[in-house]
Amino acid sequence: MLEAPSYLQAFVLSGVVTVLVTRAYLQATGYPQLGGGGLHIAHVLWGGLLMTAGLGVALVFLGSAARILGAILGGMGFGLFIDEVGKFVTAGTDYFYAPAASIIYVAFALLVVITQALRGRTRLSASERTANALFTVVGGLTTGLTARRRAAVRRLVQGCGPEVEEAVARLLDAVPRSEPPAPRFWQPWLLRARRLAVWVTTHRWVVAVVVLYVVGEPFVVVLRVLLDAVTGELPDQREWGAVLGVSVSALITAALSIRGALLLPSDQPRAFRLFKLALLVDLLFGQIFSFTVNQFGAVFALAVDLFLLAVVTAEYRRLCRRQPSGR
Repeated sequence: MLEAPSYLQAFVLSGVVTVLVTRAYLQATGYPQLGGGGLHIAHVLWGGLLMTAGLGVALVFLGSAARILGAILGGMGFGLFIDEVGKFVTAGTDYFYAPAASIIYVAFALLVVITQALRGRTRLSASERTANALFTVVGGLTTGLTARRRAAVRRLVQGCGPEVEEAVARLLDAVPRSEPPAPRFWQPWLLRARRLAVWVTTHRWVVAVVVLYVVGEPFVVVLRVLLDAVTGELPDQREWGAVLGVSVSALITAALSIRGALLLPSDQPRAFRLFKLALLVDLLFGQIFSFTVNQFGAVFALAVDLFLLAVVTAEYRRLCRRQPSGR
């Protein structure tokens, strides 16, 4: 389905927000227990209820709005479910099991990778484009289709054959017309945020600072581990494997970023491709162990890495557009 990445994105975002809000609420309230008399109603049960509700909405109702609502409810339910994963991978049902944060991170990271893989699949066969067009038409029978959605349907079936194009055009004539929805109060703020993001990611001094950080930060991590080993603080760490994983990831990231820095004077696109690869190694490998060592305190470092990746990716795309097409 053409809109599948949007549904998955809604699922992932609602799940991530649910985990963070749940952890923050429980910590602020002293981890209360719902129930009494030896009973404890774990929030994994509420997660199952929300996932069932999300699936029910997607199965019963038609249209993209139902799919989005189902994805959000399902994501909230999955967030409540995965938040208690520590209880189900330990013999003592330990909610505070240290690697639980890493397991949660891996689950959502895999979903993000799947979403991006689906988003990158831009070539659809004629039958797939026709199926997506018909799905949009069917969803519009109850709510109507705007002129913009109608134009998108016609573009989907272009080149699928005169019979298909004519049949879809007749179906569109039978679908009620609707006006575009009124602008929401938050849309101007979202537009400003996007403009600010573009401004930040394209300024030369921001790019320079990001490059310095990408090159220098792995050395800071390795130096911190070495200092902890010298001062005797490192043996207090219970998760030696996670500390080793963070160190190995930092060394790989450092090697890639140094290579990128050496290529900057002669081949900037390749240099920024290496910077991007270094950040991806940290995001998909290093952060897994960082969440084990630092628990949910690693969320801030994750947000920094995502910002760095956005800046580096924007600069890499800009440099690729500047390259001659024959290179």
